[in-house]
Amino acid sequence: MSAIPTSSWRHRWLSLVEHIRQVPDESELQLLLDKLERPERAQILAFVNAHAMNSAAHSPEFHAALLAADLVLRDGSGMATLYRMLGREPGLNLNGTDLIPRIMAKYDGKRIALFGTRDEYASRARDSMADELTPHSQIDSVHGFHDLDIYVAMAMHQRPDLIVLGMGMPKQELLAVELRKALKNTPCLIICGGAIIDFLGGKTTRAPQWVRNMGCEWVFRLALEPRRLFMRYVVGNPVFLMRATTLKLSAKNGASGISH
Repeated sequence: MSAIPTSSWRHRWLSLVEHIRQVPDESELQLLLDKLERPERAQILAFVNAHAMNSAAHSPEFHAALLAADLVLRDGSGMATLYRMLGREPGLNLNGTDLIPRIMAKYDGKRIALFGTRDEYASRARDSMADELTPHSQIDSVHGFHDLDIYVAMAMHQRPDLIVLGMGMPKQELLAVELRKALKNTPCLIICGGAIIDFLGGKTTRAPQWVRNMGCEWVFRLALEPRRLFMRYVVGNPVFLMRATTLKLSAKNGASGISH
C-alpha cells in the first residue's frame, strides 16, 4: 500500500477522518457530555464540517490546529457522505448549533466566557444564556476582532470554566490552541463554536426543523446570506464532493496509507 505524502490534501483529510470521534447513538453522546462537564485540564472541543475540510485541504496551519483539539466531532450531511464513501459509519450528526447549548446548560453556576462576533450580538447571546441556559452563571462577553493575545490575557485573568469561541475558522481554532497552552492544567472546556454566538444573539436565524431534518440548513443560510456564503456553499460544496470522490477512488486503488 503506497503512502500519501504528508504535504497532500488527501493526507490531511484522512488524518482528520481518523481524528474525528464518531458517536454512534444518544446514550454514547450522553456519556460524552457528562465527561465534557468535568474536564481535568484545559481541553478543546472542535467541529469539522465540509467547509472545515476544504479549508484544511489548503491550510497546514488550520489542519494542525484541528488535530491538536482534544475532541473533534462530525458536523453536517457532507461529512456523513464522505464517511459513507470511505466505507465508514458516520454516527450521529453533532452540529455545534444544537450540541453547544446542551453543553452550556451543564455549566450553569460556573463562570463562562463568550469570545466572538460583534459586541451587540455577544451581549444578546449573554442575555439569552442568562435567561434560558445558564441563569446562575457569571457570563463575560467580548467581540471577536481582537488579536489572539488579548483573549489569552482575558482568559488568564477571568479563569472561566467554559470558553465559547465564535470567530469563524481558522481564527477560533488557532486561538483555542493558545488558550489551552496558557491555561495549562486549569480545568476549562474551550469550544470552537462557529456561529453559535450569532445564533444565540439573534444575528442568524435557524432553519425550520423540517429543513434541518433533511440536512439542508445550509440552503436556508445561503438564502439569507448569499453574498457572504456563496463561496462556502455554491463553490465549496462541489469542491468538497470532488475531493471526496478522489479520496474514495484513491482508497480503492490502494493509496490510502498515511505517511508518518
